[in-house]
Amino acid sequence: MSAAAAARALYGVTGPAGVDRAAAARAVADLLRALGKDPDAEHLADTPRRVAESYAELLTCPPFNATTFANDEGYNELVLARDIPVHSLCEHHLLPFSGIAHVGYLPGERILGLSKLARVVEMFARDLQVQERLTQQVANWLQDELSPRGVGVVIEAEHLCMSLRGVRATGSRTVTSALHGLVRDDARTRAEFFSLAGVAA
Repeated sequence: MSAAAAARALYGVTGPAGVDRAAAARAVADLLRALGKDPDAEHLADTPRRVAESYAELLTCPPFNATTFANDEGYNELVLARDIPVHSLCEHHLLPFSGIAHVGYLPGERILGLSKLARVVEMFARDLQVQERLTQQVANWLQDELSPRGVGVVIEAEHLCMSLRGVRATGSRTVTSALHGLVRDDARTRAEFFSLAGVAA
């Protein structure tokens, strides 16, 4: 099992180890029939396969290794990556939500390769999700893997289940945050994190 797969299992990511594409394609064909469409029609004939492949891609996280390094220089200020793209699927409607994540931490003895901050977001986003859980999973992973002095994660996203249906609040963005350690408990550090992230505290 890869490090990413192990982390997904540990933190409750229920995405498939391997999507059954054939079963998914059959299910899509059945859905088309239920919607009054003919899956054998010329322009729909390959739709079940395409949809199955699309969901397989959206729910499969590429493997990666969480590269960490000794904090030899004793860096003790915030490390923050802003505007990390987030794309996931709402588990209630199977519709996408997308936006950006701001992920930061106060290093302890170890620091994380910068690209891995984006990889961690992707690892947990490639699942059927709710934004609140996704935010918490990213923060918990950083806290557990690095033992930093603090962690802050903010995700801002638009949910198509809210903008295309129901209330149809097009353009509305949901903001969630998860804070640990000094980023949560120290007012000055918390304010610095939100300021660097460009989010009103």
